[in-house]
Amino acid sequence: MKLAGRWILVTGASSGFGAAAARRFAGEESHLLLGARRDERLAESAAAARAAGAASVHHHSLDVGRTASVEAFLDWARSLTPRIDVLINNAGGAHGLDPVATARDEDWEAMVQSNFLGLLRMTRAVLPLLPHHDGAWILNVGSIAGHRGYEGGAAYCGVKAGVRLITESLRLELNGTGIRVGSIDPGMAETEFSDVRFKGDTTRAAAVYRGVLPLTADDVADSMVWMASRPPHVCVDELILKPTDQAAFHKVHRRT
Repeated sequence: MKLAGRWILVTGASSGFGAAAARRFAGEESHLLLGARRDERLAESAAAARAAGAASVHHHSLDVGRTASVEAFLDWARSLTPRIDVLINNAGGAHGLDPVATARDEDWEAMVQSNFLGLLRMTRAVLPLLPHHDGAWILNVGSIAGHRGYEGGAAYCGVKAGVRLITESLRLELNGTGIRVGSIDPGMAETEFSDVRFKGDTTRAAAVYRGVLPLTADDVADSMVWMASRPPHVCVDELILKPTDQAAFHKVHRRT
C-alpha cells in the first residue's frame, strides 16, 4: 500500500521509536499527526519530519495517561482531517527494575497508564476516524518482555503482555471492517528506554548495551513502515524484532 498522502498518527513522538517513525513515514510523503508530553522535544521531532519530506506535519501535546488529554488531542486532529489511516500506539516505557517486594506504586501506575490504558484510550478515540476496507492500521508497539518474564520486570512484562492480548482482541472485534491490527515487539534497542527506566542513571543505562550491537530506533521504524505498506489484504499480526546478538531475552552475546 502506498503511504504517500495517508494520515499517520504517532504517539510518544518526541523521542525514540516515535521520533524515528515520524521521520521514516515523512520519507514516504505521508501526513503526520504527532503527539507527546514534552512539547519542546515534540517540536524538534516535527521539524525533523518536515525536513524528511512529509506531505504535512502537525503536532500537539498529548498525555495518553489522561483521558482529557486524549480527547483534546482527537478534537484537534479532527480539525485537520476526517480520517486517520495508521495509528501507531507507541507511547509508553519502563519505570524501575525492582522486584515486586520493593517496587513503588508510582512506577507501576506510570507503566499501566501509558503502556496499557493509554493504548486503549487512544484506540477508542481514533477508531471512528479509521476508514473501513482501505488498508487502515492499528499498529501497537509491544516488546519481547510481553513474551517472557524476568526478575524486576513484573509490571512492565505484565503491561506488554497486555498489549499482545489487546491487539489480539481488537483483531477479533474488528474482523470484517478491513482495519488491520498488529504489534511490533522489539528486543534490545538503544534509545532513551534505559535512561528512563533507571531514572537518569546513565552509567547503569549504558551497561545494558555494553559490548552489544543493539537495534536502533530507525531499525524499528523501518519495520513499522514495512508493516504499514503491505497490501490491504495482508495483516502482519505480530513482528518480533531482535538484534542478532540477542538470541533470547536472557541470552545476549557481548564482545567485552
